[in-house]
Amino acid sequence: MNKLYSLIIIGLLVFGSCSKKTAEVVQMEEKVDQSWRSQRPVPASARPISIGDYQSFDLENGLKVIVVENKKLPRVSYQLSLKNLPVMEKDKAGYVSMAGALISTGTSKRSKAELDAAIDYIGANINTNSNGIFGSSLTKHQDKLLGLMTEMLYDASFPEEEYEKLKKQTLSGISTTKTDPNSIAANVASVVNYGKEHPYGEVETEKTIQNIALEDCKAYYNTYFRPNNAYLIIVGDITLDKAKMQANKYFSSWEKGDVPIEEYNVPSLPTKTDVHFANKDGAVQSVIRVTYPVEMKPGEPDVIKARVLNAILGGGVFSGRLMQNLREDKGYTYGARSSLNADRLIGTFNASASVRNEVTDSSVVQFLYEMERITKEPVEEESLQLAKNSISGSFARSLESPQTIANFARNTFRYNLPNDYYNTYLNKLDAVGVEDIMAMAKKYIRPDNANIIVVGNKEEVAEKLLPFDSDGELDYYGPFGNIVKYDAIAMDENMTAETVISDYLEAIGGKDLLESVNSLKIELSGSIMGQTAMMEINQMRPEKFNMSMKMQGMVLQEQKFNGSKAVVAQMGQKKVFTEGKEFDALREEARLFPQLMYNLDDVELVGIEDVDGKKAYKMVVNGPDGKKTTEFYDLSSSLMIRTVNMQDGPGGQKVAITTDASEYKEVGGILFPHKLTISGAMPQPLVMEVTSYTINGPMDESLFNE
Repeated sequence: MNKLYSLIIIGLLVFGSCSKKTAEVVQMEEKVDQSWRSQRPVPASARPISIGDYQSFDLENGLKVIVVENKKLPRVSYQLSLKNLPVMEKDKAGYVSMAGALISTGTSKRSKAELDAAIDYIGANINTNSNGIFGSSLTKHQDKLLGLMTEMLYDASFPEEEYEKLKKQTLSGISTTKTDPNSIAANVASVVNYGKEHPYGEVETEKTIQNIALEDCKAYYNTYFRPNNAYLIIVGDITLDKAKMQANKYFSSWEKGDVPIEEYNVPSLPTKTDVHFANKDGAVQSVIRVTYPVEMKPGEPDVIKARVLNAILGGGVFSGRLMQNLREDKGYTYGARSSLNADRLIGTFNASASVRNEVTDSSVVQFLYEMERITKEPVEEESLQLAKNSISGSFARSLESPQTIANFARNTFRYNLPNDYYNTYLNKLDAVGVEDIMAMAKKYIRPDNANIIVVGNKEEVAEKLLPFDSDGELDYYGPFGNIVKYDAIAMDENMTAETVISDYLEAIGGKDLLESVNSLKIELSGSIMGQTAMMEINQMRPEKFNMSMKMQGMVLQEQKFNGSKAVVAQMGQKKVFTEGKEFDALREEARLFPQLMYNLDDVELVGIEDVDGKKAYKMVVNGPDGKKTTEFYDLSSSLMIRTVNMQDGPGGQKVAITTDASEYKEVGGILFPHKLTISGAMPQPLVMEVTSYTINGPMDESLFNE
């Protein structure tokens, strides 16, 4: 196992007019006064909007029903939304979201497929999650829609097979987190901002998902899905009287129950600025997040003003200061943005970007500079108006969704807002002035009290970030926000790269046995985008190699090397090399057990690191093509358990490919990995299972020729 499998996956990645004016028209235009073109139109005052009056009533079982009449379209939506605060999941983080997803996977009357067919038949939409159920349909199908929604609500069966399927999908998604820098940054941010004793600080891991039993999901459903813990928001083509009739008919039999009241500490603002670093071997870019918790509740007077502030600093508009600075002026990144969010528990400030390794520290400087500048310099009136225009436009567009209107209605009751809070939203937005932005900036933008999170290449980036840390000592984290102590892993001073390689070769069978292998055939299979891919690899001494990948009987990719010529065929295109980097790379792949031929001058033993709970030697190998591969060897077994290397992905972007090798089994006296998990090339990890190894079997040399 070397760069071979990552090269295969990289191959799959590949998987106005003008008009002329007549002289007469030009002469006419010259006579017309064109001075108005140089004058910017004066923005009009905010127009009043009418979302609809909220009417409400309560059922005897405690369900609060909120009705918003909207006769524009013959449609109606029903949103059942739970009131309870987030639940602490502890060592079973993830079971709450799994419970919400399972509600729609079957009832005692119908399977998931039958439910989906019934929903599709009436052209409806039903979604379930841990916070409730949302459904919408044409008005004429409202009773059928409510029948399906309440069937799920009262009679969810939580099928074992759907639970196992969801658990498998969740574990697959978590596998991606290990190598996805944005997911790693999000996990670390959750832990450092909120702490692991807060629901927002809990992180799903493979272990917590494995801890979840189907009964945990059922217990959440049975405990929290209670009418006295819910709102029912009805929006659309309906009258109050009709809504009362429907609520009583479909929801009055829903039994109320005791719902636990969650209590936890409020996260506090950092007292200083600290750098929290997560290593991503081989990365050529760093993900930066400047973040901290913010005490701001939805509906508070500051919310709208703070939203305008954030739009100017780094919101969705392209003219945000962070974007203009880091992208347009410095060219450090494709995009730099920020968010300043209110929340009923605790809000958050985030500013983020992905930047090149060599400008990581410079980018942090610019983030902090812009954060400080907006607290000291009044914003320009033009920037203020641009931000308000952008927000008003997005607000107006959001009203097209009945789910948005339902959320507005729910928020009005949940946060005790004035009845006209959203109807007068644009007026409040229009009233925001320059002095309001300065006040919000001083209150919520804290460059001296921030968590600076960086996910990147430790060897190239980490030390450059020391000046930004208050105590001059970085905190290191793993992919799930777990603290990593690099200094605590001491390496024997007598250990060398040569020793690590020698121990590995001995562990898998010994040099004599490995050198007796003249040919090796490997057959693998895996699933790519729901399709089964079959792969066959043939190698023969001294330097002959063939790899082919098939899907549905069709060859997707083939690589050949016969010692003097390299051929790469893919998607009907073929390239031939007799020299160069591609030629050298395939020559390296053609070598059986490449560690036998490592040039020790090209190998560096870096240290010891944690790899998924295992202590491993970390070694960097410089290839003949100039690319570096990082290899990890388990301290206890001496087996190679991971490789990381950079490849050219779509659009010329560099992609870090991580290949984890596991399930070593003996074949002909040699230990080979039988499971390869490849991450970084696709949204989901590719798991390749080895179906057979054939040592010194018959092999046709024509396999290696063009």
